[in-house]
Amino acid sequence: MAREWFVAWFDSPYYHTLYQCRDEREARFFIDQLLKILALPEGARVLDLACGRGRHARYLAEKGFDVTGLDISENSIAYARQFEHDRLTFYQHDMRQPFRVNYFDAVLNLFTSFGYFDTDLEHERVLRNVYGSLKPGGLFLLDFFNAQWVRQHLVRQEEKKINGLVFRIHRSIRAGRVYKRVEFCADGRAYFFRERVRLFELADFQHMFECVGLRLLHTYGGYDLRPFEADTSERLILVAQKPPAL
Repeated sequence: MAREWFVAWFDSPYYHTLYQCRDEREARFFIDQLLKILALPEGARVLDLACGRGRHARYLAEKGFDVTGLDISENSIAYARQFEHDRLTFYQHDMRQPFRVNYFDAVLNLFTSFGYFDTDLEHERVLRNVYGSLKPGGLFLLDFFNAQWVRQHLVRQEEKKINGLVFRIHRSIRAGRVYKRVEFCADGRAYFFRERVRLFELADFQHMFECVGLRLLHTYGGYDLRPFEADTSERLILVAQKPPAL
């Protein structure tokens, strides 16, 4: 049985080559801004859901939090585990499966690490697992692209040269999803991988959050936490809460 696209692609070393130029300073700036609004206590338990190789989880641990990183990629988790210490642990895990109950003060899902699955029921299942893993009163941060901005600014073709490799990237939108095809040659072989992400709108998240019991608190439109504007914001950043115990 063929592996799901995100398992095959995220496990590939070429995935990390293509995306190695992501702005580390921007990511740390975003987390610093985020921590101001979340106001988590020192030592709070934080889950980095879809943590990749753990760069954000490591930074959160540096800030004094007790951090757990989960990712479906075996290779990414194997890499991340070299950085483990008493406040930082990593596990290979599929977010569609539950992980701990009433345990975390906050769950973070950063940089469009959602929307990959075939059905909306699977996405809702992820959110139910997030709800279950949070302590009462715990916070959930979901950082997604703004679907409307993606539709308006889609770059259909581009070429990137990185570490001697030439990546040819083709994008399209069909049936409520954005598709990306990545083609390149390496070690005398031709490769191609696909990405596919559901174009969820704010109303979709509001509906799913309501279905699973999460209460939406804030929406932002960028990593500087500017207000969300459907026509102009590049990001859709949501902060939700599991209701406190009565």
